[in-house]
Amino acid sequence: MTLTSGHTDTAQAGSGRTDLQQFEEADVLDVDFYSFQQQLTSEEQRSVAAIREFLDREVRPYADDLWEKAQSPRHLIPGFAELGLFGASWPETRQFENSAVYRAWVALEISRADPSTATFIGVHSGLAMNAIGVGGSAEQREEWMRPMARGEVIGAFGLTEPGHGSDTAKGLETTATRRTVDDGAGGSRDEWVLNGSKRWIGNAVFADIVVIWARDTADDQVKGFIVRQPAVGFTATKIERKQSLRGVENADIVLEDVVVPESDRLANINSFRDVAIILRLTRAEVAWQAIGVAVGAYEAALAYAKERQQFGKPIASFQLVQEKLANSLSNITASIALCMRVSEMQDLGIQKDHHSAMAKAFATARMREVVGWCREIMGGNGIQLDHGVARYFADAEAVYTFEGTYDMNTLIVGRSITGIAAFV
Repeated sequence: MTLTSGHTDTAQAGSGRTDLQQFEEADVLDVDFYSFQQQLTSEEQRSVAAIREFLDREVRPYADDLWEKAQSPRHLIPGFAELGLFGASWPETRQFENSAVYRAWVALEISRADPSTATFIGVHSGLAMNAIGVGGSAEQREEWMRPMARGEVIGAFGLTEPGHGSDTAKGLETTATRRTVDDGAGGSRDEWVLNGSKRWIGNAVFADIVVIWARDTADDQVKGFIVRQPAVGFTATKIERKQSLRGVENADIVLEDVVVPESDRLANINSFRDVAIILRLTRAEVAWQAIGVAVGAYEAALAYAKERQQFGKPIASFQLVQEKLANSLSNITASIALCMRVSEMQDLGIQKDHHSAMAKAFATARMREVVGWCREIMGGNGIQLDHGVARYFADAEAVYTFEGTYDMNTLIVGRSITGIAAFV
């Protein structure tokens, strides 16, 4: 089997697109200032609208409470699955033919409602499912992809380590050692023994499977393994006292002689270059999540500014408040424009690492500015959950950092520009 992204989308310029009149009548976000959603088909627009309605009803009203309690929205998994939020890009699990642009808008919508929920879904669908979709054999995809799409099996993705984040490609310390053992029936079987530790692994405390990345002690190459839960020697401990993305249950993982059969090694992962294919797909989606964070903060600040009275009139009438709102919308619009093209390039099959890296670095930097301005608009009330911006303000820091820091993504772009790697 040839290793590919597994995505079968094709660009059909103009095919199935809504005309402007249909688009103007559609249920779209006011923040879509330049009407970017015109690029979605009618079916895609209807799906986005249905997802938004569900999120506004089932997620947004309760997101602050889950954030404060540091709990993931596990009770909504059946609803997420019914909406097709898991595995939307894969032929065997998507509910209808769709584009990367559509999936990007879905990522924006989820993050707009709650960045923690977006991360929870992103870990399961974007990372764990994509790991199996990209790196798994036909048999592995058949075993796992549909149950994961239905929400019957929840996945996690174990790459980052306590001592290695940005330098994971070369510094990964978790090891995998292959051995042959007696099968007890006169034959033998191959299995792997995993040892090491992981950190910041979302969903790991309750996941049914965890994709663990480890360095093969024989050839020093990174391999992927599906670790079924519970597993002897596998311990996941929830990380407490977080102040960002509290609704994501991250864990420290310790692996002590964890045995994985050869049948659960991802068959098409032979080096970190293969892992990078997965990260390229998800990094662009995280850029869209950053836009969603900015949109959520902007909408809350705009509503507040129209209602909050100072000096006998709404603060939305003040020039400096309008400047912050205009600058926020400009950042959001510029980020959408950049990320739209990256998603279109994914549909065309021409997206490269540096394209995803630029999108992630740019969108998260602009997001950080937006949440800062929106918190300023609210004054002291901006630090309280009840007023709608504080959660986005805090969560932005994690989104700015994960899936490659701003610095690392900037250097990926710099390497593309100059042809010189400047990582160390």
